[in-house]
Amino acid sequence: MSDWSKALSSFEGAAENMPTMTGNLGLQLEEPLIFEQGEDGRTGVDLPDVPKVESKLGGLARKGAIGLPGLSEPQVVRHYTRLSQKNYAIDAGLYPLGSCTMKHNPRLNEKMARLPGFSDVHPLQPVSTVQGALELIDTLAHWLKTLTGMPAVAMSPAAGAHGELCGMMAIRAAIEAKGERRTRVLVPESAHGTNPATAAACGYTVDPIPANERGRVDIEAFKAKLGPDVAAVMITNPNTCGLFESEIIEIAELIHSVGGYFYCDGANFNAIVGRVRPGDLGVDAMHINLHKTFSTPHGGGGPGAGPVVLSEALAKFVPVPYVVHGKDGYSVVESEGAAEDGFGRLKAFHGQMGMFVRALTYMMSHGADGLRQVANDAVLNANYILACLKDEMSPAFDGPCMHEALFDDDFLKGTGVTTLDFAKAMIDEGYHPMTMYFPLVVHGALLIEPTETESKEAIDQFIAVLAGLAKKAKQGDQAEWFKQAPRFTPRRRLDETSAARKPVLRWKPEEQSKDAAD
Repeated sequence: MSDWSKALSSFEGAAENMPTMTGNLGLQLEEPLIFEQGEDGRTGVDLPDVPKVESKLGGLARKGAIGLPGLSEPQVVRHYTRLSQKNYAIDAGLYPLGSCTMKHNPRLNEKMARLPGFSDVHPLQPVSTVQGALELIDTLAHWLKTLTGMPAVAMSPAAGAHGELCGMMAIRAAIEAKGERRTRVLVPESAHGTNPATAAACGYTVDPIPANERGRVDIEAFKAKLGPDVAAVMITNPNTCGLFESEIIEIAELIHSVGGYFYCDGANFNAIVGRVRPGDLGVDAMHINLHKTFSTPHGGGGPGAGPVVLSEALAKFVPVPYVVHGKDGYSVVESEGAAEDGFGRLKAFHGQMGMFVRALTYMMSHGADGLRQVANDAVLNANYILACLKDEMSPAFDGPCMHEALFDDDFLKGTGVTTLDFAKAMIDEGYHPMTMYFPLVVHGALLIEPTETESKEAIDQFIAVLAGLAKKAKQGDQAEWFKQAPRFTPRRRLDETSAARKPVLRWKPEEQSKDAAD
């Protein structure tokens, strides 16, 4: 291992005391940086010499080599294959991240998204040539409205946070259409971080609402903050503590009584899909993370989709573009002038076609009863974890949960073991840690969301690991053992302070490093 391919370890001699000569541990292969493997003149392809032509770059022509590594094809394939084997993924095991809904993506979805008529479609094709694609978007929109009990939906938002922006802009447009000026948005302290950020981006002052001892919105504090200057309340339901807001209808009635609107963060819709229609609760706008509820791929910087359903009060403020169905087939409303009171356009085109195909495939393969079972099983799995671990770990709140089980760090008091130490020990057991230290209203939070796609056997094994680690922590004199974790990963635990203050962000050839040192 070169110095560049080693992570800074908190433990002296960790790199030098490797149990093998190569640094490889069985099939977990040590892998240097691709630049470290490169050699001048080596290549996996033979290309003809570049013909000499008159340069048009002038003084901008490069004077030295570009510095890319020279590798053969096997080296490239092995490098990226080895890197991929160091990633944890839902295809490798249970992914317990709370508030993220890391559910399995059925391969049927991928097969449908790769059909030529969908994968090759282009947003600038004539409308007459994409009737099937528009019908799919319209059908998906219909079922999103049906499942939520809302009359309108904006399909173009590219992700959950983008959907929040869409919903809040629709609320702002509705307020301005009435000639009103409202300045505050009420946001619970347990909200997703994008909620207050979105409200602030729309020009509102964020006014936080505390949680009560039950982990729900403090209704009396909420009442005290109401006034004619309140534009909206933004609430996640079920909330980020994994609990259903039992006073949600009263909250909706109260915000409407002062002329405000109810924005619901739909990130946790997976817990209630097929069982509760948000429109029946008084919701005016709600984004839907298709990756969390309808199994489109999650994160990774790739294309996302966050459709926003709107109530009757906000329906006419929907942004363009949107699909309409007339006697001559499907068409797309593109003009802002044709959209009456709509607040404009959020993105260049209509939305992410691949995500729409995957989401509708998931809906149609499950059916109404299957989607209801999704919610049932997600809540059952979370409560099973809560019930099995309540004696070894410390639940943050009394009573059953919804789709995720939340624990605090009380069970670690006096052990010298922190939430972070506990999570690092999970890595050695082959598990990605759950969400830690969030929501902020719970000290040392451990938030677990198993989703509905895990079997009882998989959950039982996960429970056994957590229970075993909790018992070990409470045995006493185990703090150092936990602080040494993880032991079996390609890299040990980082010195997080040094990593934050002195990050190594760019590889430099050894000659440059020596010159810099001199």
